[in-house]
Amino acid sequence: MRILGIDPGLQTTGFGVIDAEGPRLAYVASGTIKTAAAARGDLPGRLKIIFEGVSEVAERYGPGRASVEIVFVNVNPQSTLLLGQARGAALAALVSRGLPVSEHTALQMKKAVVGHGQARKEQVQEMVKRLLALPGLPGKDAADALGLAIAEAHAGHALAALAQATTLARRTHAQYRRGRVY
Repeated sequence: MRILGIDPGLQTTGFGVIDAEGPRLAYVASGTIKTAAAARGDLPGRLKIIFEGVSEVAERYGPGRASVEIVFVNVNPQSTLLLGQARGAALAALVSRGLPVSEHTALQMKKAVVGHGQARKEQVQEMVKRLLALPGLPGKDAADALGLAIAEAHAGHALAALAQATTLARRTHAQYRRGRVY
């Protein structure tokens, strides 16, 4: 299974592509999509660059699924809004190509790659290098994107094993407790 990881950002969006066969992972490609060509205040222009860049990466490498980082809430709500729009452009590009998309938080990605959710960027870079047997450290945005693809590969492998071990059934009833559905 070929997996595309996307680390969305308004100025720099990272991407990483890996092949996963069971627990074995193989590096395919990684890089960044930079929006510096658009003027700083030109949000629609930047979103267009992200959409077209992610579409081009998906077309070139032909992944079977994608994984995108979930936006966290910053202290500055304006930054969160802008990052969410960049994420939306990336998601729209993936969905328009018919790819199934899963979402992982930075904490989930760091746990899958490094082993704990408070890992620094440098630790993620080093572990991605080791897990994929890369000759050098990938860039920070590309490393995060590769980490998302690795997290998806691990989750997909675990879910496939679980599906083989037991039959999965949808619940036909629900209980309401404090506004939640169980």
